[in-house]
Amino acid sequence: MKKKKKLTLLQKRSLTGYLFVLPWVVGFLVFYVRSLVMTGQFAFSSMTIDALKGGYTLDFAGLENFRYAFTVHPTFKQELTKSVMNMLIDVPLITFFSLFMAMLLNKKFPGRSVVRAIFFLPIILSSGAISEAMNLSMQMMNGGVATQAAETAATAGTALAFDVDYLVSMFMNLGLPASILDYIVEAVARINDIISASGVQIIIFIAALQSIPGSMYEVAKIEGATGYETFWKVTFPMVMPHIITNVVYTIVDSFTESTVVDLAYDVAFTQYNYGLSSVFSLVSTIITCVILVAICGFIQKRTFYYN
Repeated sequence: MKKKKKLTLLQKRSLTGYLFVLPWVVGFLVFYVRSLVMTGQFAFSSMTIDALKGGYTLDFAGLENFRYAFTVHPTFKQELTKSVMNMLIDVPLITFFSLFMAMLLNKKFPGRSVVRAIFFLPIILSSGAISEAMNLSMQMMNGGVATQAAETAATAGTALAFDVDYLVSMFMNLGLPASILDYIVEAVARINDIISASGVQIIIFIAALQSIPGSMYEVAKIEGATGYETFWKVTFPMVMPHIITNVVYTIVDSFTESTVVDLAYDVAFTQYNYGLSSVFSLVSTIITCVILVAICGFIQKRTFYYN
């Protein structure tokens, strides 16, 4: 009788990983693939809805919907460009801001759990039910406390305002390149969005930092490494795999919150032009996938995996 061959440790870990992603794969094949196929059909077709009998018919239209989207539609190209630019600005800022905050929140100090919860609150408050409840509360308070709060905020904003143009001109006089300066100005203008979108990434980075063996920091300390050297030689290489995870999550999250998605939704369910809406969704999805592959491929070559 032949002895049953046992799995190696690497094979067991690989099997665990496959089992972990299996529910997602099943859900993708069962629910999402059909939607992708239908989106492709709608993009190359002209849809006619039968209001009396129900249902719809598709007539092949070739590239007409694509031509209309890129040459006739007044806002699609602008919204697509703006969404891609916002994505390219937000992804590095959110990633490094999340890593910075995770390093601070990973340290031991009184009230650490409360501070961590505060940074995760924007994720909870941005959910649909909470947003609707807050909007309804604001409508009910309209003319009362909300008006007073708005007046107070406007007064405070005026009091705290400063001359941004003066600061920009000062940095330009110091020789800072205009492209870098424009990026910084855009980043400062979007600081609220960056903080609000960093909750999940901070939690992932905290888990990554807690998984780094303490012996590595002890060795660095014995060798006389400074905090700066320890970060670049120990911390940063060890969290690189999680940087890829956070970059993917941030890009996808930015795509789902983009104005192109809102535009596609409006065209489909307000104007009932499903073919044009499918083109918007298809083009933005392809561009997002290309950005994902390019960025992840670039990071993957510089990623260190610790076993």
